[in-house]
Amino acid sequence: MAQSREREDAIYSGHYAGGASLSVRWVQGFSKQKVHFVNDNTICYPSGNYVIFINIETKQKTVLQCISGIVGVVATNVPYEVVAFSDRRLKPLIHIYNFPALTRRTKLKGNVLLDYTLLSFSYCGTYLASYSSLPEFELALWNWELNVILCKQSQPGMDISQMSFNPMNWHQLCLSSPSTVTVWTIEKSDQEHHFKAKSIKLPLEDGSLLKETDLLFPQSLPKDPVYGPVLPLPAIAGLVDEEAETFRPKDDLYTLLHPTMHCWTPTSDLYVGSEEGHLLLINGETWKVTVIQKVEKTQLVVPHLFSPVTLVYQKDGIVASGIDGFVYSLTVKDSSFYKLEEFLEIESPVTHMIFSPSYKMLLIQTDKGSVYIYTFDEEPTLDKILDACDGKFQAIDFITPGTKHFMTLTRSGEVCVWGLEDCTCVSKIYLNIKAQATTLACSPSSLSAVVGTLDGRVYFLDVCEPDSPRVAHKAFLSQAPVQHLIYDQQGTYLLVGTSEGNVFVIDAKPTSSFQILGFTEVSKDLLQISTVSLLGTNVVKVAVLSSIPEAERSRLAVFTLPKTLPRDFVDERGRLRDTLIHKYLYETEHTLSSATLNFQSNGIYGFCNQVPYICSYHLPEKGHNDVVILKPYQKVQSKQYGPGTLHLSSHGLWLITVAKCGILCIRDIYTLETFARCRSHSHQGRGIQSVRISADGQSILVNGKDDSTLVFLRWKKLGGNLASEITEYCQQLLTSLNSSMEEENDCLSAMRISESEPEAENTMFQRKLSTDSSQEELVVIEIKEEIPWIQQKNQEAIEKEVRQFSQKRKAVRSGIKALAKTVMTMMEENGKMDDIAKLDQQEFCLDLEELERLQDQSGEEVAKIKKDVEMYNLSKKYLASLIREECWNSMAVKGRALKCFHIPCVVENFPMRTRTAEELKELKRVLQQKKIEAECLKLRKEIVEDQSTITLIKNQHEEDEEEEEEKTVVDTNLPNYLLGSLSTDFGVDTSLLSSQLELHSREEKINQIILLKDIIYKVKTAFNNEFDAAYKQKEFEVSRVKERNVRIKEIISDLELGENVWQPEFEDCEKPERTLIVENSEITAPKHFNAWQRAKAELIVVREIRRWLKSRGTDARRRGLMDMMGGVLEVKKEDILKMVIPQPAFMAKSDALWTEEERKQFKDYEKKVKELNEEKDKHRKSLEAELKKLQNTIQESTQNFDEYLKRLFERRVKAEMVVNQEELKINNLVFSLLLDEELNSRETFLNNYLVKKQEEKSQTSEAIRKSREDLDMYKENYDNLLAEDKVLDRSFKKEFPEIPSQQVDVLYKLFKRRPRMQKQKTQSEMESIVPFREPAGAGKLSKDTFAQLMKAMDELDNINNMPEGLDPAVWDHFCVTRRAKVENEYKVKQKATGLTEMVAFLRRRVEDDEKVQQEIEKVFHELIVLQEDKAKYQLNLTIQILLKQGQVELENFQQTLQYPDAILINKTIIENLNSVIRTQGQKKVASMTESKEVNKGIYQIEWEHKKMEMEMEDLNQKAWDIQMLFFSRDRQKYLNEPNYESLIALQIGIMEQTINVLDKTHKKNVNNCKKLLKKLGKFSNQKDMANYTLSCNLREELVAVSERQDICNAVGSTLTCEKIAKERYKNMMKQQKLTNISKEQAEQILVLQAEVERLRMKTFPALVNL
Repeated sequence: MAQSREREDAIYSGHYAGGASLSVRWVQGFSKQKVHFVNDNTICYPSGNYVIFINIETKQKTVLQCISGIVGVVATNVPYEVVAFSDRRLKPLIHIYNFPALTRRTKLKGNVLLDYTLLSFSYCGTYLASYSSLPEFELALWNWELNVILCKQSQPGMDISQMSFNPMNWHQLCLSSPSTVTVWTIEKSDQEHHFKAKSIKLPLEDGSLLKETDLLFPQSLPKDPVYGPVLPLPAIAGLVDEEAETFRPKDDLYTLLHPTMHCWTPTSDLYVGSEEGHLLLINGETWKVTVIQKVEKTQLVVPHLFSPVTLVYQKDGIVASGIDGFVYSLTVKDSSFYKLEEFLEIESPVTHMIFSPSYKMLLIQTDKGSVYIYTFDEEPTLDKILDACDGKFQAIDFITPGTKHFMTLTRSGEVCVWGLEDCTCVSKIYLNIKAQATTLACSPSSLSAVVGTLDGRVYFLDVCEPDSPRVAHKAFLSQAPVQHLIYDQQGTYLLVGTSEGNVFVIDAKPTSSFQILGFTEVSKDLLQISTVSLLGTNVVKVAVLSSIPEAERSRLAVFTLPKTLPRDFVDERGRLRDTLIHKYLYETEHTLSSATLNFQSNGIYGFCNQVPYICSYHLPEKGHNDVVILKPYQKVQSKQYGPGTLHLSSHGLWLITVAKCGILCIRDIYTLETFARCRSHSHQGRGIQSVRISADGQSILVNGKDDSTLVFLRWKKLGGNLASEITEYCQQLLTSLNSSMEEENDCLSAMRISESEPEAENTMFQRKLSTDSSQEELVVIEIKEEIPWIQQKNQEAIEKEVRQFSQKRKAVRSGIKALAKTVMTMMEENGKMDDIAKLDQQEFCLDLEELERLQDQSGEEVAKIKKDVEMYNLSKKYLASLIREECWNSMAVKGRALKCFHIPCVVENFPMRTRTAEELKELKRVLQQKKIEAECLKLRKEIVEDQSTITLIKNQHEEDEEEEEEKTVVDTNLPNYLLGSLSTDFGVDTSLLSSQLELHSREEKINQIILLKDIIYKVKTAFNNEFDAAYKQKEFEVSRVKERNVRIKEIISDLELGENVWQPEFEDCEKPERTLIVENSEITAPKHFNAWQRAKAELIVVREIRRWLKSRGTDARRRGLMDMMGGVLEVKKEDILKMVIPQPAFMAKSDALWTEEERKQFKDYEKKVKELNEEKDKHRKSLEAELKKLQNTIQESTQNFDEYLKRLFERRVKAEMVVNQEELKINNLVFSLLLDEELNSRETFLNNYLVKKQEEKSQTSEAIRKSREDLDMYKENYDNLLAEDKVLDRSFKKEFPEIPSQQVDVLYKLFKRRPRMQKQKTQSEMESIVPFREPAGAGKLSKDTFAQLMKAMDELDNINNMPEGLDPAVWDHFCVTRRAKVENEYKVKQKATGLTEMVAFLRRRVEDDEKVQQEIEKVFHELIVLQEDKAKYQLNLTIQILLKQGQVELENFQQTLQYPDAILINKTIIENLNSVIRTQGQKKVASMTESKEVNKGIYQIEWEHKKMEMEMEDLNQKAWDIQMLFFSRDRQKYLNEPNYESLIALQIGIMEQTINVLDKTHKKNVNNCKKLLKKLGKFSNQKDMANYTLSCNLREELVAVSERQDICNAVGSTLTCEKIAKERYKNMMKQQKLTNISKEQAEQILVLQAEVERLRMKTFPALVNL
């Protein structure tokens, strides 16, 4: 694929059909990349598709083109004089070329997908380092001579800014980025290479060194005996993978220095500059960082903090540059201080510096691309090698006739005039523009040029003298940016296209002072303007191409400009009349990116935008008014991708096409076939921006879009017809233009812009029209402000219209004034009218349209305000609904409070949410599990009790006199002090809770938490029930008080006491739902009523008035009835106090005038008054008693409620205490679960880390094995070579057996002789300048040394050195033998060097293996410690105990506050153990007493037995004696004994007694044996239980041992196994020794026990037979 592409590129650059071809004459560009030295006199830098070489002495340029596209990064190797660069394409390559031949030496192809970012050659050897960007971020080491990758390493996400080899040691490579500095060591073993990275620990931003702690394996962590072990931070964070190794907490992250540049020193140290202004020194052996401090100097005033951008090392110190444009010299003292001095001052910031190979010159590169050379001579000089322009080239064009000079334009307004032959800058001018420059064009009819800007201005330049161009004229066309500038072929008109779609026509001749003739309107999106102006014609044909994106078409406007314009060619506003310019509109079916007219003006050529075709279109000959759709009649595939542009040559027979692909094609205008093409740019730089061809067609300028590269092309070969046609036309055109060019140039030279008053002449007067109706005449306000030409034309037209219709305006204005006076009079009269007859203000508005507009405007504003208010209210409602849903509706029990009536006491309930279905399901599962466990435990206890009952019954049958043991009943419920809370006081069942001493597993803790949450819920529910009862009671009390207050109010009103009645009410905290309801009284803003609401309110008021009037009528009836009845209607008893007996009428007269009847009436009146007063007193007293009773009742009931509420408050405190106790237990359990997770995370991480290290161990072991095999093989080859060398030495004399021994000795001396190598003598001056000496084995030393050796051997082999008398044939044979010996010695030396490298490589691999082994052992140790801590923590539980205060009073406060060795156990265990000990003690005392009695009986029986034995012996003796007599004893007894039968009966009785005694003794012995057997059986059962326990422990230990064995087998470490075996062997020997000692001590104890028993028996009291 690559080869075919190269062949295609070669075709593009070489010959094409027709025999025409183009060649690159020169390339001009300014690179933003670094400039490099190729040798002492040549520098190079990339620009676009080219690498440009510049000879410093001659300033001559040489160009190397990259065939495959744009050039990426560049690197040079001075010893080999080669240049390496990468191309920027998919799967890029690295090309290496020789210099100065510029022939490709090799091509390196790797696995990089996108781009190389850095290249660096080693200072010695054929090594090249490359670094790639996304996605690989790969560092690779190449042997570029052999075209192989030696080793590579990926660094994901690491962007490197600088890479350099150590000049003294190619094995070291430094890579720096804005955040890190890494030194890579290249380790070599024969043909194998390996990378080994060492990251440098940088200081903090302030220059202080950061002391980092090891978070994975901290040296010391605080021990917490209460809350468990303190683990490292990654374990606390829950990290178990590789993230744990790089984890740093947020508080532990500090901002480090940001490196900018580094450089090596001859001692392999590193100097590193930083953005913060610190200079670092990194030791090359220990990699320790030292911050070098600056020594302040009063003479030097540094404008700001020195921040080095680039560093280069020289023998006396460092040369550095900053962003301020200064170059400084740094002298370092004692590696801790440096002195800063100004060295040079450059006009712009310096981005790169480098010394020449001889260190006689310093190259300085600025941010713009300019290059300076500072030469270190007796008189130092600073030369400017490359003067960069201020930005990229925006436009280019030839200065007529296009054979000597051309011009370039940048965005900043820098215009340069260049020599066409060698691209030397002739002159430069900076335009004083406020906006950016956009385009440039040169006039064919005069030596002038025009520049367009973004603010709509055009500047005309005088280039009659190329070395001093100047601004001759400028014009302000419009405020829209100028996009296109184009002259017609004869230079008659200048066409200016703006972004608004206006095309201005300007007279291009200086004699007309560049008059603006007019403009025409086309579509806004202008793409291209093309013109046709042929010799012998009087018209200029113009075609303007624009796009119509919505219709996916292109529009073409074609119009004609006569060379002599009539007077009415434009209207008053400067617009060209379409009828006079014959403007026609066309549209194409496809979108075009470019279009140009042919020279016959009857057709156009278009470059399709979406398809790769070039089409030809015919224009209709007849005129038309509508838009005509053009269809192509000729379509040719362009073979160029991307949008392109079309240009015609000066004679109109060549069609030049350029596109985004960067290929320039020249086609025949009739066939559209390509006869020449050239790839000057690439699509990576977005192709070609502009192209210009000279009038004679011999020169072509091509400007890149993004790469800022200008390429000059010339014909290498051009056919005769093609050349002659354009040459003839060019001569005719120049002949016709020369007649008027001299006049135009003279006029152009005479045009000047006064520099003293530039603002006065460039300022126009803007006339602002004021049309205020209150003014009589037109007011013209003159403001000094520069306005565009198009706006000036509009204002002139408006002023003309104003002057034309001024009389009519005055008449209309006077009529309006009279009408206004009439309206004002009517408004005054309307103000005096009544409200009913008064008109609204808007009725007097005569301008109904304005009124409607104002109403619409106010309506829109009202609607907008209303909408904003509605949205604001909606947001508040939504927020309120969220709060209500979250804090009120979601609560199953709403939070409320209760207050006492008389005391300041408040009781709150527990707000509670409804438990979710998941919580209930989890609780149900736990309860079910606990019930199952309880049933299983109950069944197990029953089984155990049944078995113990059976054994007890058997023991009772066997033992007659044993005492019955007491039975204890164990309660399954835990006591409160061990339960840790008082939840049982609220009736909560805690039987399902596990004991705090048994919570070891994670599942048990989670279940315990769920049960504790359920207990909290039940406690809260229990209290809330009591609270609800109290709340209902208060409601009842409040209602009862209200009922009684009704009567109290009546009594107070009857008694007219004027007292206030105490009325209890619920507050907002007691009824919080009232907070959610907004009362009308809370709203302070006035309420807005609609029309229908106001009408409804009026109707309600009318209805109330009528009802009041109606009620007043019923009151008159009552008053009449009272008057008629004399006020003695039936009165209620409650109204008796209000009753008044009316006085008789005669009481108004004097007593003397009364009659008898009147006196009787007076007595009756007094009697009635007295009776009424008595009734009033009685009623008042009864009312007072009732009032007091009611008040006492209310006081008593409310006080009782207050007492109840106080008890409820105590209950609330207790409930809250219980809840806090349970929550504390939950928190402890959650903490223990969290600690379990942390321990598990730490253990998982350690296991993962161990697996990782074991893999590294296997890799290092494999590397050691392979290295040893390679070393053995290499050593074998070395030994063979050494043996061959010795064989050659020993067999020398055997090679010459025919010659005499004397000659053989002479030849042997010559055989041992070696040529002296001539060392390169360097000048002392060079040694003093160059800081880096040439390292051993540097450059091409191996090959050059061998070549020099062979050359010296040729001198030794000369016939002149042959001894006298020796045969020449023998001499030739001797020379061959000696040469073979020398070659073999050279090979031995090379092998010895390689052997040393391989031994060192093996040693480093062994060291790495040992380090990995140490880390594995460290991880093993951490695992063991962690498992011990985990086991200890799981057994050492944190429990909660309730302690009662004030029960025990200590004296002198002597108590222990620390219990490190204490163990917390249950009290029942101690009590049970004490009872067992007590029982066993009693049994032991009884056993000892019984044993004593038995021993006494045994001794007595033994004494009796001995007595009987003695009697038996006596009887036997007597029997023997009787037998020895003649008469037997029986006979004698029979004869001598008178009572023989009684004697026999006595003997028989004695025997029977003896037998009875023996039987009794036997029975006692049997009973004693049974008791002993029983005791032994009990002891055997105990031993069986102990053995069972030991067997269970043994099984667990066996499992643990097997796991340990599996772990050890998995580790597979020979050293660890040997270590463990040695430790086991030591332990076994120690155990065996201790066993022998224990056996000896046991034997000694047995001997001592026997001796003690003997002495005890010896002193035992004897039994006396009584």
